[in-house]
Amino acid sequence: MKKTFLKYTLIAGTTALIAAGCSKSFLDQPINGKASEADFYQTDDDATKGTTAIYNSLQYEYYTAWTSMYFLKTLPSDESNAAGSSEADQPQYQQIDKFTLDANNAGVLAGWRTCYYTIFRANKIVNYVKPDNALRKQCIAEAKTIRAYCYLDLVTLWGDVPLVLKDLGLDDIQKYTRTPKADVYAQIQKDLTEAVPDLPAKSALSAANKFRVSKGTAQSILGKALLYQGKYADAATQFDAVMNSGEYTLDPSIAHVFSKAGEFGQESIFEVSFSSLKNYDWGNFPWGNVPEANIHVQLMGPRSDYYTKSPTDSLLGGWGFNSPKKGLYDAIVAYGNTAVKQATVMSEAELTAAGGKWTSPTAYGYEGYFQRKYGTYSTQTVSSGIAELNYGTNWRYIRYEDVVLMDAEAYNKAGNDGSALKAINQVRKIRGMADLTSTGTTLFNDIVKTRQVELAFEGFRYIDLVRWGMADQVLGSLGFVKGKHELMPIPSSDVKTANLKQNPNYPQ
Repeated sequence: MKKTFLKYTLIAGTTALIAAGCSKSFLDQPINGKASEADFYQTDDDATKGTTAIYNSLQYEYYTAWTSMYFLKTLPSDESNAAGSSEADQPQYQQIDKFTLDANNAGVLAGWRTCYYTIFRANKIVNYVKPDNALRKQCIAEAKTIRAYCYLDLVTLWGDVPLVLKDLGLDDIQKYTRTPKADVYAQIQKDLTEAVPDLPAKSALSAANKFRVSKGTAQSILGKALLYQGKYADAATQFDAVMNSGEYTLDPSIAHVFSKAGEFGQESIFEVSFSSLKNYDWGNFPWGNVPEANIHVQLMGPRSDYYTKSPTDSLLGGWGFNSPKKGLYDAIVAYGNTAVKQATVMSEAELTAAGGKWTSPTAYGYEGYFQRKYGTYSTQTVSSGIAELNYGTNWRYIRYEDVVLMDAEAYNKAGNDGSALKAINQVRKIRGMADLTSTGTTLFNDIVKTRQVELAFEGFRYIDLVRWGMADQVLGSLGFVKGKHELMPIPSSDVKTANLKQNPNYPQ
């Protein structure tokens, strides 16, 4: 996706170092051949390139270290163990998994920075592109939608956060304090409400532009923001708009949704794209930078030291992280849908029965199961070359089934179980399962179980448990401390640099 698109220099880190180490007269010298920012954002091409650069920031899943928003959202749940080779393998992930993280955790810092880097680029478009025509209005709407998405991640994971809507210079850093959650949510709603009229429907996007957000994306994020605030009737209205748009349908096969053929498919509302086209090798992979490939998929494959795939399977060996817990496997079995189970998780017994082999029952973090939803499939990497470095698997950040299940939850919480059943039974029907007839708390519990199984390994479980007030009950035995781990720590670098107040029960 990046290719020739603009790459902006971000303020954090390097700017401070340059300012500290160079004289003012040196910094004031013009750079030959470089256009000033004041001269940019003037044409349709400028607006398009600047907007595409925002999407580029969302690919920062590997940036200077093993850090990703996906792992930051997934590992605190009861779905999987960080695993890997040992407890010393990628300690930032081990700490997130075990709730021993602190404000110096590299994964927390990278997630925080990824959000603000992306917001930085979005602010450029919002502030400098003039809405003179439909294309530029669309660019501004895309920027507002992604900005809102990032702020929803920030407010969900960190609570009160600095609300930055303008350019942020070095002299401005300490002017920003943590904005109350309610005000951040208000800005999210404002951005998305303003964006919806200027965004195209998904079907109006060309094949080359399927990575862009659409009207349905903004409505889905708005619905989610309203749901998280307990504004259930309003949330249902947004979800219904998506469901009644005719732009999306449930896919009978989860395996297809997460396959190469399923990218930007019938359930796709928002996904971040990666590519195998670079065909990296061990000599040119951009370690410590931003690769085009999704290296985190390789990180999650069954640890190849001990794994032999079955002859009929395309799941290759990987590096053994995100190893499923027995409790999740049991929940999926109890759910009673074989196709869902096969697309999500595989037991060692099932591997052996299919002709494969696992040789280390005591491998670190291993409980007898392998994750398949974001799998190391040979079909999603290069057929010749270094498979490990070239997975082009997209992250499915919002898909239609998530919206349908949130719609069911919103209606249930609003006291309209008839509409809630109508929504959740759409999922059950597409899976060939009998309709539910439950109501009230029982129906809510059915929704909880359905989300746990159908959306496993998609980065929602921890956030769901926290917002439902169930995290202490479900995650307490895993190290979760009530009153602390509902939020991530504010990275220590920003606590010190910007004088931000730390979250409760983390050292300042």
